[in-house]
Amino acid sequence: MPDKKNSRLALLARLTACVLALAAFTLVQASPRIEHWTTDNGARVYYVHAPELPMVDIQFIFDGGSARDGGNKGVALLTSALLDQGAGDLDADAIAARLEDVGAQLSTSSHRDMAVVSLRSLSDENLLQPALDVMALVLGEPTFPADSIERERKRVLIALRGQSQSPAKIASKAFFTALYGEHPYAVQPLGTEESVKALTRDDLASHYRQYYVARNAVVAVVGALDRAAAERVVTRLSAVLPEGEAAPPLPAVAALKENREVHIDFPSSQTHVLMGQPGMRRGDPDYFPLYVGNHVLGGSGLVSRISEEVREKRGLAYSAYSYFSPMRQAGPYTLGLQTRNDQKDEALTVLRGTLKDFIAKGPSASELKASKQNITGGFPLRISSNGKIANILAVIGFYDLPLDYLDTFNSKVEAVTVEQIRTAFQKRIHPDRMVTVTVGGAPAQASGGG
Repeated sequence: MPDKKNSRLALLARLTACVLALAAFTLVQASPRIEHWTTDNGARVYYVHAPELPMVDIQFIFDGGSARDGGNKGVALLTSALLDQGAGDLDADAIAARLEDVGAQLSTSSHRDMAVVSLRSLSDENLLQPALDVMALVLGEPTFPADSIERERKRVLIALRGQSQSPAKIASKAFFTALYGEHPYAVQPLGTEESVKALTRDDLASHYRQYYVARNAVVAVVGALDRAAAERVVTRLSAVLPEGEAAPPLPAVAALKENREVHIDFPSSQTHVLMGQPGMRRGDPDYFPLYVGNHVLGGSGLVSRISEEVREKRGLAYSAYSYFSPMRQAGPYTLGLQTRNDQKDEALTVLRGTLKDFIAKGPSASELKASKQNITGGFPLRISSNGKIANILAVIGFYDLPLDYLDTFNSKVEAVTVEQIRTAFQKRIHPDRMVTVTVGGAPAQASGGG
């Protein structure tokens, strides 16, 4: 006869899966009200009460991404990947089983600026509390078991070897290296084969001890918990972290002084092209003119100016684009395309010419109107689920954006003028001081369409 408790938990887990699936399709009708406080040990908390579904999303965001790798390239990513592979007296299988029993989902991730530990659970106390128990262990008592380290190391090494066979990945690595030089943003999150092979358990534990501390953390909480319950949850979870210290500011990114071109031979009929410069930080005073302007130029898919010139008029590439990636310091402004080897020079000429023309003249009034409608019309999708709201809270908290960021987003987009875009692009974007990376074969190897 089946155990009644196990049967009940299995049923609850199935119900959880249904609720989590429904959450992806539940639109939030208005900008959520964001509340903010700081825990006694220094973690900064951002909270939204979302009672529509009986679920909770919690994220701990640490300033401990690959920009903090230092000489141990790849240590941030490997540390993050090992957190849920053993904690307290639980091994990876036990952690997974306990989460599965209550239908909860826990994940870790690492990026250039940040490392994130996330939990999604139903808000029912009988399900939430066991999930919180596991998250507390993962946050506060990771064990970095030797067998898991070797398994994750092997996975990273396989990924690195795969990247060496991908022209897109080769181009991205060369682009960041040329753009950032000795700046921490030049570090590839995966590290290098040499550095990953050399990483030790002590390296991972040291990175964890330095960066996974309360004063270096932002906490995002969204869901069917009232403020008092949310405070209890965050206090409980943050208490497993030492107070520590916030990571020091990263150095500013130096502006490029001249054009630089890098070509990497690769046996393919297509050439991957990346062109750009340091762009902007999160919270940049020119954010909205640059963001809206780029939406016209290359951020709106097939209807963008770049796509029109490169793809529609000349058939030089299937897609051509541009985008800003704002970070703690100036993230890259990237323009890119993929074209036949024998069309590379023409495509680059058109890409550069389109950028220069846009900087000189800005968008037309009709282009600007269409982009504003596209951006503001898509805004509800940005906050269409608890998970998406939690991601936005993470950005707001980590990058010190104002609490009314969501409330004022559309109005700030609507307020952007053609003149503001032209002024911002002329001040910030410099076609005569850009990195251009091309990865591909010789024109004689060309075959097929562009």
